[in-house]
Amino acid sequence: MRLSHTLSAYIGRQFLLAFASVLAVILGVVFLFDIIELIRRAAGRGDLGVFNLVAMALLKLPQMMHTVLPFAVMIGAMVAFWRLTRTHELVVARSAGISAWQFLTPVLVLVAGLGVIELTAFNPMAATMYGRFQKMEDEILLGKTSALDVSEMGLWLREGDAQRQIVLHADQVQQELLTLNLRGVHVFVLNAEEHFTRRLSAASGRLADGVLELTDVWEMEGGKSSVHHPALKLATELTLERVHDNFASPETMSFWQLPAFITFFEKAGFAATKHRMHFQSLLSSPLLYCAMVLVAAVFSLRPNMRAGGLLMRVGGGVAAGFGIYFFNKIIYAFGLSATLPQGLAAWSPALVAGLIGVSGLLHLEDG
Repeated sequence: MRLSHTLSAYIGRQFLLAFASVLAVILGVVFLFDIIELIRRAAGRGDLGVFNLVAMALLKLPQMMHTVLPFAVMIGAMVAFWRLTRTHELVVARSAGISAWQFLTPVLVLVAGLGVIELTAFNPMAATMYGRFQKMEDEILLGKTSALDVSEMGLWLREGDAQRQIVLHADQVQQELLTLNLRGVHVFVLNAEEHFTRRLSAASGRLADGVLELTDVWEMEGGKSSVHHPALKLATELTLERVHDNFASPETMSFWQLPAFITFFEKAGFAATKHRMHFQSLLSSPLLYCAMVLVAAVFSLRPNMRAGGLLMRVGGGVAAGFGIYFFNKIIYAFGLSATLPQGLAAWSPALVAGLIGVSGLLHLEDG
């Protein structure tokens, strides 16, 4: 029997209502804990207002939504299926010849669509907001004044203190062992009022042990003639380790930016393992959401409404969700350490969860 459009729309609407309610509750709890953690970290800082902390928590919230979305999908599906079963609507549908696969189809289509929208449209906004959160965290909580950006436009660095700021730009970047080789280097020196005071233009440079060594340098200063230096050394807080540390959070880059950045970063001689893993995990997220629906169906389509039976199924569903989460984290760590291929590490949790859900439904439906 073919599932009618009316019944498909009804089942999909029930799932969306349950999913939205569960997601709102989870995000509310996450937001509350983030506020508490930020207040704890800002303890003793009288200059930090509550408004800044709330703004930081709000900027972080969209990125946290991506983390909790699989749980929201799973719990929302369980709530929707239990509600339909408790009101005997699924029982009537089953008696009319509709299989479990048929009334799961609208939910799977909705979840896959939500996953694609979250990946292509919501993720860029979440990445931008998370980048602003990290910048505020560095400036307000950690007191860092330096900023680093490596992109297709080359290397940009800003560092300094209240008296002086230095902005560095290099057209090309290449890593060689523990040294960072630069070409087309421009250094701009600003005073406390951020007014230009001095400029250095060098054909090449190298960064090693916190010292920037420039060669073939032209020094320009206001009211003075340009001076040429065969070589010049500048002290800097930037090290190769800090370059790598600044890219420990690929979550600050959107889904559309990651492929070009990975290509550029690897051409410069850096390892883009974290960014490749993050990109692959983003690609696999719609499949993971669909797998969570299948797992939820195993624990909720035929609940035992007697005392104890329902509780066991709820506990089993929650335990399965956390088991998939921890399995995902462990396999992700294997991918980062190159123990497993990155594609396999990113896609295997979704595939394993999907196979568990399919096998469980086959046992319930046809076993």
